Amino acid sequence: MHQELWVRGFAIDPTDGVVVAPAKATVNLVFPTGHAIDLTTENGAELLIHIGMDTVSFAGNGFKTYVEAGDVGEAGQKLIEFDLATIRDAKLPVITPVIVTNTTDFGGVLTTKEARVNAGDYLLAAVK
Repeated sequence: MHQELWVRGFAIDPTDGVVVAPAKATVNLVFPTGHAIDLTTENGAELLIHIGMDTVSFAGNGFKTYVEAGDVGEAGQKLIEFDLATIRDAKLPVITPVIVTNTTDFGGVLTTKEARVNAGDYLLAAVK
């Protein structure tokens, strides 16, 4: 049985160094260091994707962005590439939180219960 929980986000332990758009979304902000991106999906969910922990300290080293503020990305479109080895060599976690920052605009956020997901798999749905 697949049970859904009401939460505000989740974290991904990436196996490759690519962040793709989880849905069609407008890019609100790409942090100058490339370590994080803020998106608004078609249904109004605002998502913050933060690659690793304390990766702002790299000052952009190991990050390459493919979009900028104002761009509209399609689901699955490459947004950011990052070097997993750079993060791991610095002994920092690569865990990547994906947070719905405007959760209060929705009745809840449903997330997958799968332990492993691939680009294009169902991750979350913000429900009005």
